[in-house]
Amino acid sequence: MIKSHDLLAANAKRAFLEYLPLRLDPQDPERIYRAFNYGPSLDMFMIDERSYRGPNSANRQEGSSTATAFQGMPQLRWLKCALLASNATWKVIASDMPLGLLIPDVYDFDAWANGDGPALGRELELAGLLAFIKANDIANVVWLTADVHYAVAHYYDPAKAQFTDFKPFWEFVAGPLHAGTFGPNTLDNTFGPEVKFLSIPEGLKPNQPPSEGRQFFGLVKIDGKSEVMTVSFHNWQGMKIYGVELSPET
Repeated sequence: MIKSHDLLAANAKRAFLEYLPLRLDPQDPERIYRAFNYGPSLDMFMIDERSYRGPNSANRQEGSSTATAFQGMPQLRWLKCALLASNATWKVIASDMPLGLLIPDVYDFDAWANGDGPALGRELELAGLLAFIKANDIANVVWLTADVHYAVAHYYDPAKAQFTDFKPFWEFVAGPLHAGTFGPNTLDNTFGPEVKFLSIPEGLKPNQPPSEGRQFFGLVKIDGKSEVMTVSFHNWQGMKIYGVELSPET
């Protein structure tokens, strides 16, 4: 039997849209990226890193092109404009792929990162977005990401990065509750991430079942008065295993 990744992806997207129809853009009826406002404290931007990307590659191109696209220009313009227009204290970007973790795809890479060093390939798009956030002094941007099968908190510091034109920010990564535990993945130093919390030990035997207790989820709360954001990770039993309080930049 011949298997087509394109056909599988098309069928999966159709099933998703039939189960959760999104009526956002008649010019792009399969558009998934969108934003939600939760009052003066929070705007959330859900981006799509599957539909508009170029093919996976070694991801080391020195210049931007369709080959290095990850969000695609229309979505990237939308996100920049939405961030710039946001009056909410916190701007949370929900990304289906992590920023600084290597996600290998046989001989290529499946996410932003490509290994240590300067911004190259898909990282150029991320570098441009981070530089835009800094240039426009957009405060309190936090990333919630996924895809890897464990939980980890990263703090990105330009003082420790190869690409330095950005404001420091947090990324919180949590994997699925219904799949085997893998990892931890290799960290890429291009944007200077530091591991603040790691839910699993190094050298973990891959594909740990839920019975091993290594399935995790995250919670985010914002205090209505102080607007302090509390982010926590929990195991499958609901027990808190990590938490951090983030005070908003003023």
